[in-house]
Amino acid sequence: MPVFKTPFNGYSVKFSPFYENRLAVATAQNFGILGNGRLHVLDLSADPSLPIGELAAYDTADGIYDVSWSESHDSIVIAAVADGSVKLYDLALPPTSNPIRSFQEHTREVHSADYNPVRRDSFLSSSWDDTVKLWTLDRPTSVRTFKEHAYCVYSAVWNPRHADVFASASGDCTLRVWDVREPGSTMILPGHEFEILACDWNKYDECVIATASVDKSVKVWDVRNYRVPLSVLEWARVCC
Repeated sequence: MPVFKTPFNGYSVKFSPFYENRLAVATAQNFGILGNGRLHVLDLSADPSLPIGELAAYDTADGIYDVSWSESHDSIVIAAVADGSVKLYDLALPPTSNPIRSFQEHTREVHSADYNPVRRDSFLSSSWDDTVKLWTLDRPTSVRTFKEHAYCVYSAVWNPRHADVFASASGDCTLRVWDVREPGSTMILPGHEFEILACDWNKYDECVIATASVDKSVKVWDVRNYRVPLSVLEWARVCC
């Protein structure tokens, strides 16, 4: 099994939608609490006995919590950075020309970034400032800010089939579903006792969402009947 050792702690890994052997890795020093970050772009060899090659590496003054590939440009990578910025990198340009853009609107750490897989001209960022922002590559400022959560938004993820729909998971113990054409969230799922740290849509059924929480549960929801989870996996509680 090929192994690539990073100097910092890994926070996110994403495969390129264009190249099956290309991988972006977001890392942060000291578990993201304090220190620098580094974005690695790796090329995996078809031969597992060969080492993993590093195509590019970009340093940041703060940790990188998440990374997302552009769905329209095979060389563009988006990074969610602890300094409150969203940075864009172009692998086709020399390292000294990167990042090609830095969006600085969030007032606290940016914890996730997700590129729209349907429309392919926009992306989301979610932050510890309790907001989600919608961006396009051709605008220097965000298109819209979504502010209903009462605590950190740890994840915002586009629906894989509907260009205007996304979900957000928050430390306020709720999952919200949004339609960017509507003035506010269209659905609230208050299904966990503690913070919800992650969410994801089912790629084969656009009505199903999974959530993972600090309460040590994973819940799978059908938004057509969101009051009752399809399944709940309760992890064994370990005493510290």
